[in-house]
Amino acid sequence: MSAFFLFDNLEVTDPAALERYKDSVGPVVARYGGRYRVLGGATTVVEGSWQLRYPVIIEFDDADKARAWYNSDDYSALKALRQSAVVCNAVLIEGL
Repeated sequence: MSAFFLFDNLEVTDPAALERYKDSVGPVVARYGGRYRVLGGATTVVEGSWQLRYPVIIEFDDADKARAWYNSDDYSALKALRQSAVVCNAVLIEGL
């Protein structure tokens, strides 16, 4: 069953750190079988009042692989870098 991390970057507080993160994270995501499905882009609310600011969706083969990436030693320094650079909401969604 696929699993998806949805990150919504609400505010960039350190653009230079975010650029360093973006330059380094792709290979780490791929190492755990992750694939970017959304990276920014326009959003249109069709129901409710949710306003995504800058959505990022990463797909993994299953929730175990998604958690393995998110909690990995490979990602921990990058996660700290991202967290220092943006105010963000994030959820893990188990799909079909």
